[in-house]
Amino acid sequence: MKERILAYLEKDARTTPKDIATMLGITEKEVADIIAQCEADGTIACYRTVINWEKTGKSSVTALIELKTIPQRDKGFDSVAERICNFPEVKSVALMSGGFDLAITVECANMRDVAFFVAEKLATIEGVTATATHFELQKYKENGVVYGTEKTDKRGNSW
Repeated sequence: MKERILAYLEKDARTTPKDIATMLGITEKEVADIIAQCEADGTIACYRTVINWEKTGKSSVTALIELKTIPQRDKGFDSVAERICNFPEVKSVALMSGGFDLAITVECANMRDVAFFVAEKLATIEGVTATATHFELQKYKENGVVYGTEKTDKRGNSW
């Protein structure tokens, strides 16, 4: 039951415990208790809103940076990843299989800022041996939300 509740919240964090309870045929209190427990144990890390920033006129550049690094004794890739996580430009960091070790998503004001971030912040970290930067040109889908198609929510609101 917990996984089904989480799936509803992942799809739309505004779904109320009452609505989830109705869909699952359980009480609102059962749903609220499961949600509270998931918040307390960190299963629910936070609630986010997916925003199509292009519609607001905000200008920014998103880039995927692949990074090769030498694993550190007794820490592997963790210490490098933790250091990278502390940069405010960084939106995500993941350990990957394949030709590169880490995949890093950054958001900056412009391409020059991304280049500066790679050259001055990432490349200077001890153990980093290579980077490859890929700029996002067009976003089609993010967190399950498809951009470019007008949709309405269950209340009839366009988004």
